[in-house]
Amino acid sequence: MIWIWAAFVGFVLLLLALDLGVFHRQAHAVSIREALAWSALWIFLGLCFAGLVYAGYEYRWAGLGSAPDSADGLVNDGATAAVKYLTGYVVEKSLSVDNIFVIAMIFSFFAVPAIYQHRVLFWGVLGALVMRGAMIAVGAKLIAEFHWILYVFGVLLIVTAVKMLLMNVEHGDPNQNLVVRLARRLFPVTAHFHGEHFLVRAGSPASREGEVPGAVAVADPVVEGAQPGTLLLTPLALALIMVETTDLIFAVDSIPAIFAITADPFLVFTSNVFALLGLRSLFFALAGMLGMFRYLKPALALVLAVVGVKMLTATWLKDILGANFNLYVLGFVLGILAVGVGGSILAGRRDAQECNST
Repeated sequence: MIWIWAAFVGFVLLLLALDLGVFHRQAHAVSIREALAWSALWIFLGLCFAGLVYAGYEYRWAGLGSAPDSADGLVNDGATAAVKYLTGYVVEKSLSVDNIFVIAMIFSFFAVPAIYQHRVLFWGVLGALVMRGAMIAVGAKLIAEFHWILYVFGVLLIVTAVKMLLMNVEHGDPNQNLVVRLARRLFPVTAHFHGEHFLVRAGSPASREGEVPGAVAVADPVVEGAQPGTLLLTPLALALIMVETTDLIFAVDSIPAIFAITADPFLVFTSNVFALLGLRSLFFALAGMLGMFRYLKPALALVLAVVGVKMLTATWLKDILGANFNLYVLGFVLGILAVGVGGSILAGRRDAQECNST
């Protein structure tokens, strides 16, 4: 079993190394066309992996699927595992869209230049993979030993769905974030960007070079009085801290969502990883168009509510709908998202026609 985990982690690390070390070695502003191409590639890889999941569980590679799934009591064969993986992937991918709203707000607040946003998101996603891996390991252990915790997760998802409908993320102040305040207390922060650097030392060439054209260099007495060699955070580091903190908060909601579908650690982890790997390209593809999808947030809230109810009623649903009830859940989730996106597009066109008529 260990070798298949090692192979997957090695594959992911290879993709990340190629991404940053080859394809994005030079910092540049990511265009929508480039972002759409990368998004299509990541989605293609995520869907192709479903075929490997099918083969792995159908032929019991390294013992995959040898134990019943704690989420529904079923022993996962190839088809069942593939459906659960795809359902988890779709749910995590759709919930990551809500994360994009907050990331866009963070970049706007810290005035992060477009040329450096990919770098922040790259390291943000890498940190998110580590955090989620740890949370999934803990969650799987808890569910295996305390099955009743699934019902706690189900209630948490329904509560989160209600909060998502009522939550307003447009007027938050990242400077009030506890982690950011702690970082400012421990380290002096430069008033302007220094190229791609997250950290610089006072008096070093990096602390005097690489300023972004148009960046406002406000006098900062703490930094100006810093002794040569003092470690300084740049605003890019604060943006990264906020992105990591945001993902940790969202993971508290999204991790229970995937456990509503399956408690198999391999399916949970792989679906999360592929959903996160495409987050950066999805951000650049959608960041400028988020305002078009006015009904997307209610659709995402409804998705959370559905998986929460599914978690609470899994046994009953299995008796009523049969062993393939996860396939119905996948279809229902896709239908909700399609209605949210389609309704948003139609509403936008109607508003445009009304404006043109007046």
